[in-house]
Order: sequence, then C-alpha cells, then structure tokens
Amino acid sequence: MSLTINLNITPLNTHFNPKPKTHKTPTFLTTPIYHSNKLTHKTPTFLVHHTHKKMTSSHVIKSSLIDPDGGVLVDLIVPEDQRGLKCIEAEGMVKVGLTKIDLEWVHVVSEGWASPLKGFMREDEYLQSLHFGSLRIDGCRVNMSLPIVLAIDDETKERIGGDKDVALVGPDSNTVAILRSIEIYKHNKEERIARTWGTTAPGLPYVEEVITPAGNWLIGGDLEVLSPIKYNDGLDSYRLSPKQLREEFDRRQADAVFAFQLRNPVHNGHALLMNDTRKRLLDLGYKNPILLLHPLGGYTKADDVPLDVRMEQHSKVLEDGVLDPETTIVSIFPSPMHYAGPTEVQWHAKARINAGANFYIVGRDPAGMGHPTEKRDLYDPDHGKKVLSMAPGLEKLNILPFRVAAYDTVAKEMAFFNPSRAKDFLFISGTKMRSFARTGESPPNGFMCPGGWDVLVKYYASLQAEEAAPSVVSA
Repeated sequence: MSLTINLNITPLNTHFNPKPKTHKTPTFLTTPIYHSNKLTHKTPTFLVHHTHKKMTSSHVIKSSLIDPDGGVLVDLIVPEDQRGLKCIEAEGMVKVGLTKIDLEWVHVVSEGWASPLKGFMREDEYLQSLHFGSLRIDGCRVNMSLPIVLAIDDETKERIGGDKDVALVGPDSNTVAILRSIEIYKHNKEERIARTWGTTAPGLPYVEEVITPAGNWLIGGDLEVLSPIKYNDGLDSYRLSPKQLREEFDRRQADAVFAFQLRNPVHNGHALLMNDTRKRLLDLGYKNPILLLHPLGGYTKADDVPLDVRMEQHSKVLEDGVLDPETTIVSIFPSPMHYAGPTEVQWHAKARINAGANFYIVGRDPAGMGHPTEKRDLYDPDHGKKVLSMAPGLEKLNILPFRVAAYDTVAKEMAFFNPSRAKDFLFISGTKMRSFARTGESPPNGFMCPGGWDVLVKYYASLQAEEAAPSVVSA
C-alpha cells in the first residue's frame, strides 16, 4: 500500500503571486552533515511568508512558508548592543537555578518554537495549556498541548519574596536570562502528570527525570535571553532556529516544506516514506518540495540512541544517497522529549509551523512508548494521527498520515506493508534494531544503509567495552 498524502489536506483559499521571486542559484551541502553545517553561513533575505497556488481535482493545497502562530515569530534574544547593560542589571537580581532540561526550554522559547509564547507560563496560560491544549493570546487561539513551565522550591520562593524580576542561572553558573514580571503559583504535580500523560503510573521517563524531583512552585514571566543558547558539543551549527530555517527554505526556493520528526536512527523504511512523500508532492504540482529531517535534540530517555550518534548516522544516510542532500535540510529540534503520545505530537507539529513547514508527516504511535508497568503500548497507535487531524490551532497544517513500512522478505527491501501478503513482511522494531546492533548481528539486506548501520554497531560496541572494563576504585 502506498502513502496517501491528500487524505487530510483541508481545502483552503490561497493567493497566487504572479511575480516570481528571483534567487541566486543555491549552493548545496556537499560534505557530510555531521562534520560541517554550511547552512548557517548563508545570509539570505528573510521572507516570513510567501504563497503559491497548487491545484488538484479535489483540493486547493495550502501555501508553503506559512505564518508562525500569532503572526509574528517570537525572538527573545537580547540584541548584542544591549547585552552588557542587561547583564549588569541581572547581577543585582535574585538568582534562580536552571537544570539542563530547564535550559533546553529556555532555548526552545527564546527562538520562537513556541510562538507566540514569550516566556515560562504564568498560571492562566498553564491552566489553558493543561486543560484545553491551547492558548488564547492577543485574541488568537493557538495550539499549546504541553505546559512550558519552570519549577522552583520553597527556599527559592522565599528568596524571591516580592521581587518582580529574577535572573536565571544555567547549570554552569552563568546567568543566561532575565524573567520579568514574574508570577509564582502552586505546582500540582499529580494533576499535571495525569492530564499530560493520561496516567500517573510510575516509570514515566520525563516525570521521573523532571517533575518528581522538581519544586512545589511554578514561576512564570517574560523571558529576556542574554545570548543565544549554545551547548559546545560540536553540533551547535545544526541547531537552526525557526528564523534560520525559514531563510534556508526561501534560499532554496521551496514551494512546500514537509517535516519529519524522529528520535531514532534513519532506516530505509523512513527513507521510503520521505522519498515517497516528495514524489507525491511533485505529483500534486509542487516544483521544489524540501524535506526538513528534524531529529529531536533535547532530553531523551536513557536507552535511546544519543544525539551525536544519531547525527553521525544521519550523515551516512545522506552520504550513501538514501536521501538527497539537495532537497533535504537536517537540523536539530532542541525540545526535550516527554513520551506523551497524542498530547505531545501536537507540540511537535505546532513547533514545525513556526519553523515554516506546511506539511507534517505522522506515523504509528508518534511520541509514544510502552506502558511503564504493563506489557502493552501506553497509547493507541492510531490516536496520534487522528488527534492531529482535528487538534485546535493546527488547522493550517497539512497532516500526512502514512502506512507502516516493513521489510519485504521477497523483494529484500523496505516497502509499505501489504496486508494481502502479510506473511512476506518482517517487522523490525526499534528494540529489535538495537538488539541487532548490540550483538553485532546484521539486519536483513536493505534495512539500513551500510554506513549508517556501522555507526550503530560501533556505538553499541563502545558501550559493551565500557561495561566490560573493570571499575577503578580510588583509595
């Protein structure tokens, strides 16, 4: 069975501009993405929104670089010529410490991924997000399925007292931001967990890592981030902001952008889906659809493949020609992962609107995980795509549901699953894939490009070597 990408495309009137834009001939990335990201060295003209009329017999397709939520892309980075004074001001404020994951959320909000949100949520925004999955800001209803909040403990609350502004200090003790016009309110953890995950069962990764140890208060306010967030891990050049991505889509003269979120290595089933999506968009009349391959780069659970390994694996996928570098942009999405299923997948889709994508690919059990205490999936695997098709605030995004790809044992390649030949297909789960890599066993030919598979095998071999090494106990 093939991907049907016009399944949930909602008719919408678009406006055709008869004057085509002129662009310089683009220079495409020719080196592996993991080693150098030349995209960040371009200085194209930034165009927030442009439209093209695309017609099929039954649909009018929406425009490509669509407006960000709220109409304006939020940018909370303090201009360079004002940073000195802001830093001096921050030194006189009460300091609030940030965890590594808190800092990831500062990064997310500061670059406009959560537009039109301008800081950590105050109580009215938090309640709207928690109970309605959306926010009304300046008369505009936007999707906001995950609360973006900052927790503090009793001691920090007491130190703040009646102050209206505080300074936010990163894990390295450097001041990274000012939080203005603050509001402190109760952090009801049980309610937050139950409404976000639909369960309070023990073993939810984000809950155990972030919420359980967090303080009993939440502090909201407007962010002023003193300088762009950097991680100095060799991957910062891949963390393109929504503004930078929009610039690059325009430089490449994209008339459609389709985003693919993932937190796993790319196998040939993923590639089949992405290449087939581009073909379908071309069949619909688009001239230059661009793929945004957008791995999640924030917090992930301990048994997920680390970001640096995934990025190296992705580079091999492009090197081996499985995906075309001339029609693919690889960039890191800085958000932490919740594993909150249909609730979280709305956040993933909404953030890509702000980055300029007007098509979003969704598959089986997006943002899901196994139940932490029972042998079953935590969420119905079809609910994610169903929720996206009717979620408030996502109406302007074209949702592209796809059918499952599996290994065709007859053709010896990844293919879309055909129920009439079910016995010919082999399903290789992420768990099974990791098991293959750990044991050094090769997957079936055609499952993943050889270069990409070698990256995984070497990673798991290094883990086994670390585990086998004797522990050094100091005297």
